Amino acid sequence: MSGERGGEGSSRWAAGDSQQPSPTPSRYESQKRRDWNTFGQYLRNQRPPVPLSQCNCSHVLDFLRYLDQFGKTKVHLQGCIFYGHPEPPAPCACPLRQAWGSLDALIGRLRAAYEENGGTPETNPFASSAIRVYLKEVRDSQAKARGIPYKKKKKKMAADHQQGQGSSDHSSSSTTIHFS
Repeated sequence: MSGERGGEGSSRWAAGDSQQPSPTPSRYESQKRRDWNTFGQYLRNQRPPVPLSQCNCSHVLDFLRYLDQFGKTKVHLQGCIFYGHPEPPAPCACPLRQAWGSLDALIGRLRAAYEENGGTPETNPFASSAIRVYLKEVRDSQAKARGIPYKKKKKKMAADHQQGQGSSDHSSSSTTIHFS
């Protein structure tokens, strides 16, 4: 195999000066590389193919919508009798979609991969505000469809702690913010 320095049967994908095999990439790094390759293949399959240098947030949004067809999360439509029910008692014809958490994690990995592969933070299409808005809409619509409001617990706990309520027995679920 030309271009490899690891010898016969080497599974190294990049040639280096070191004779020692590179450590096995973490699960995150492996997934990030797989996601990056999948996105690159998606761009190459467009008609006409889209060079990475011309990729923008519209291509990323199209990619996220394309991935929905492979989703495994039932998202009830507003007309469905189970809309808003966290555990519906029977099956329905509503579509399967990608879960918000999966899309959010995917965008995080692709955002990092873009910059690791030579892109600049200023031109990173995965960091676009349009992507953040899309993810928020997906999160909110999936939460409504399941009847479970999305709550960002970490921020609320941090806000409670800053107000000195971290260990007190307040039974109210709302937090009042005072402006001075």
